[in-house]
Amino acid sequence: MPKTYKRILAFDIGGTGLKAALVDANGHFLSERLRVPTPHHCNPAKMLKLLAQMAKAFDGYDAVAIGFPGYVKRGVVHTAPNLGTKAWAGFPLEKRLSKLLGKPTRLRNDADVQGLAAISGNGLELVVTLGTGFGTAWFHDGALLPHLEFAHVPVHHKHDFDGWIGEAQRLKIGHKKWNKRVKETIEILETVFNYDHLYIGGGNANRIDFKLPAHVRLTPNEDGMAGAAFVWNSKSPRKTSGTKKSPGRQSRRSKSRRR
Repeated sequence: MPKTYKRILAFDIGGTGLKAALVDANGHFLSERLRVPTPHHCNPAKMLKLLAQMAKAFDGYDAVAIGFPGYVKRGVVHTAPNLGTKAWAGFPLEKRLSKLLGKPTRLRNDADVQGLAAISGNGLELVVTLGTGFGTAWFHDGALLPHLEFAHVPVHHKHDFDGWIGEAQRLKIGHKKWNKRVKETIEILETVFNYDHLYIGGGNANRIDFKLPAHVRLTPNEDGMAGAAFVWNSKSPRKTSGTKKSPGRQSRRSKSRRR
């Protein structure tokens, strides 16, 4: 019988911020969320150093899970569009962090991790993240399907989805036009995936200002770390409504003020 890990250190690596928190086997938060800025051009050496520093703020965890913004396979990073694929391609982040922290570690795509917390486990469910870039995760009856880098499918002239509705384009074209593109993207996704449910997360999800279809809903950013529970404990029951929020956010600055 697979071991159940009861205290999991969750890392959510983003293009602008690195987040960490402790979660239990059911995705409930056991600590405040710690967030530090992602350094510009953050290479693997810098990332490992930062993650190790962040880990010192947490005690008593028995496993680690990492959500990474790119294509990962068998613990190795293959692409990192927002961090620099040239520096990251082929880097065994799972093995290196496990050795550094002395704990069993699993590396997954960040949208996959968020999706594990967001989904109901019934039918075809698609999870997308709107942030620095665009991420997707695809599930059938709760089972995570092979990861597709759908973000890099061409959508308009020279743009793929990552460039069409990512943060750089939102800032360039403005709120109104960006929302129009997101609405069009939802329509394209429904045609392509024929999903039963679509969940939208990421830092820009709350910028959506149009009414979503009945089978589409927003999912909180905290799911990006809560999903760490299901990276290790796939048979754990899903969280129920009202349990998704972390106790609070803890920045490096606010933590230092308490000392």
